[in-house]
Amino acid sequence: MVADARCHLAKAVPINKIDHLADNNNYANFMSSTRPIRALLRGLEVLHVLNQHNGATVSEVASSIDLPRTTTYRILETLCVAGYAYRAASDERYRLTIMVRGLSDGFDDEAWVTQIARSYMYDLCQELVWPVAVATLSGSSMLIRQTTDHQSPLAVEKRGPGFRVSILGSASGLAYLAFCPKEQRDTLLDILATSRRDEDKPARNRTKVYEKLLEARKQGYSVYRRPRRISDELSIAVPVFADDRLLASLALRFASTAVSLEDAEKRFVPRLRAVSQRIGQDFIDQHEKDALVSATIGPGIQAD
Repeated sequence: MVADARCHLAKAVPINKIDHLADNNNYANFMSSTRPIRALLRGLEVLHVLNQHNGATVSEVASSIDLPRTTTYRILETLCVAGYAYRAASDERYRLTIMVRGLSDGFDDEAWVTQIARSYMYDLCQELVWPVAVATLSGSSMLIRQTTDHQSPLAVEKRGPGFRVSILGSASGLAYLAFCPKEQRDTLLDILATSRRDEDKPARNRTKVYEKLLEARKQGYSVYRRPRRISDELSIAVPVFADDRLLASLALRFASTAVSLEDAEKRFVPRLRAVSQRIGQDFIDQHEKDALVSATIGPGIQAD
């Protein structure tokens, strides 16, 4: 695996508590037309504080979120009644129980990648203007998890989360296939070779596919050209790694008449690599944090 593609990961900006939701346009629109349940927001803030500390007193929690001590006490006791927290008799500090882990059971690694990548993608789109997307493998195709199409004035075709692209007919798919483990790559190509879909038929020419993948591995990124009537659409994608684990592909689309491939490789590839590294590092940091929390509130802990 080439050095550039392995992504020696850099430090990234941590995710805020509740306030980070305001960055989401849909959430902002919702909040402007619907009165929020303040008690729920306060309860979530209390959970956040307890998640950041190995136990906290009522006063410490109240000070952290700027709430009256009596209000904070009621919220903490409510969490205790619901089974998400307990108060230790030894030091009167509130701690989380193992039940909080159930809140994230449906949030898989691909969802974490999407959550982490969103703000970086929006910043990159604002900088480069062209649409950016992050995609993960889903069955025998690539699933767009997040895209900035609706933020980019240069996105001719607006694609949203949930849009699927073929593995061999997209830069995202080629980047994933080039850098995934050999066993997975061979299995995917076997499946695609027997597919009846036109976009999967190139898999039947294994030699030609390997030539493309070898070139992508050598460069550290993949390129795909989609013919269009007025101007061909070019896409460049880089792999997103967390250490040696391949998580997703990060891609940028642009018109071939507006930006030459040579210029795109000089301007866009370094920025895509930098963002993919930050996403990968944030993913690692999040998992280390989750592991620490799990160890702190291990299954043997019970309410006193």
